[in-house]
Amino acid sequence: MTWYVLKRGGAALIVMFVVSLLTFIVTRVLFPDPAQSILGGQGETVTPEQVAHLRGQLGLDRPLSVQYFHWLGDLLQGNLGRSFRTPIDVSTAIYQRLPVTIELMVLALTVAIILGMLLGIAGALFRGRIIDGVSSTVSVLALSLPNFFVAILLIYVFALKLQVLPSAGWVPLTQDIGQNLKFMLLPAVTLSLAYIGTFARYARALMIGVLSEDYVLRAHASGLSPRSVIVRHAMKNTSIPMVTVVGLNAAGLVGGAVVTESIFSLPGLGTLFTDSILGKDFPMLQGLILVITIGVVVLNLLVDLAYGLLDPRIKVS
Repeated sequence: MTWYVLKRGGAALIVMFVVSLLTFIVTRVLFPDPAQSILGGQGETVTPEQVAHLRGQLGLDRPLSVQYFHWLGDLLQGNLGRSFRTPIDVSTAIYQRLPVTIELMVLALTVAIILGMLLGIAGALFRGRIIDGVSSTVSVLALSLPNFFVAILLIYVFALKLQVLPSAGWVPLTQDIGQNLKFMLLPAVTLSLAYIGTFARYARALMIGVLSEDYVLRAHASGLSPRSVIVRHAMKNTSIPMVTVVGLNAAGLVGGAVVTESIFSLPGLGTLFTDSILGKDFPMLQGLILVITIGVVVLNLLVDLAYGLLDPRIKVS
């Protein structure tokens, strides 16, 4: 297992290097002259001398290869650079916004796993009955409804009509847990909806397959209670492939968080990402893409390790 972790860690480092290079190139293609964009956004007449002076201050007058390796050297020291749009370094901005996005993703993933597994297992256990039809209908609706439409619908019902939950804003978890959950409930449900449908469909298909296996039939024949067979045998073996499904879909939560945070005015990485694109702040974009990539790589590594813990045969191989 140690050698496997080291090998996966080495592959992750290579991925990170390639991603850093591609990120640098793409941001330079999208924003070929940030100095012109910065000065032009101030609403004043810009002279070529002013642009050249700012380019020199920002180090943009050096060759791209020199700029990249200078940025990479700072990166290895934990320095992601300084924002062009705000008087704050990239690391601090990401550190301040990261807890909001992590909390939103954890809550959304928790809701999606619980509701998705319950719907899927209920559909498999009552296959062909009314409960199965309801489970399948809810899954299809959850997959079909757009993220922004669900957000607007939830705001209209729970914030405007019933007035039981706030429509926007955020309170830190450390300040007031109750208020924090009130502000995070609607965004978490919005972000989790599509994943509820995905997990329900996978859980149903996996559970149907497991319930037809010989060892499950023998467990029933040996006199074990249906609950014991489902919990101790069927669900345990269903959880192994579900780990991969959850892990792969968890990485996609970041994309949904961008839309969700913007709608509910949450001060997370998604809002910061949108503001950085609109403000042509490529140092912030570079840092955000890199941090998100690191999160995805680490998440995939954790999924592989979890597989080894759930299935001892993987350790042997």
